[in-house]
Amino acid sequence: MSLTPVPTELYLLAAAVVLLVVQIFIQSGTMTKELGTDWNASARDDGRKPSGVLAGRAERALKNYLETFPAFVALALALAVTGRTGGLALAGAHLWFWARLVYVPLYLAGVPKVRSMVWLAALVGLGLMLAALVL
Repeated sequence: MSLTPVPTELYLLAAAVVLLVVQIFIQSGTMTKELGTDWNASARDDGRKPSGVLAGRAERALKNYLETFPAFVALALALAVTGRTGGLALAGAHLWFWARLVYVPLYLAGVPKVRSMVWLAALVGLGLMLAALVL
């Protein structure tokens, strides 16, 4: 039985899921450190929210990731299904993934401007993937 080769874009999709889980743990960990394990294990009905800088940044970085993650998933899957992988599609997938990976520590460290440029690079990556799909 011969297995169909898996496009690299789908390996990057798997890596993007790992990055999502890592960001969830970072966000959860910073909130738990600030508000305690009892709060983390609760239904959080008391309305308390972390007020610390790092917990806030971790939460915003995760929300930011979730803004473009669905587009990356859709594009990676559409490219794989249509067989339009490689070339521009692969370059875009790499650009999006690696920019998103770099974005996390930049956001957590509070680095301005460079962080925004890295975010823009990730957006360009999505644009390249879209172009590979529709052109």
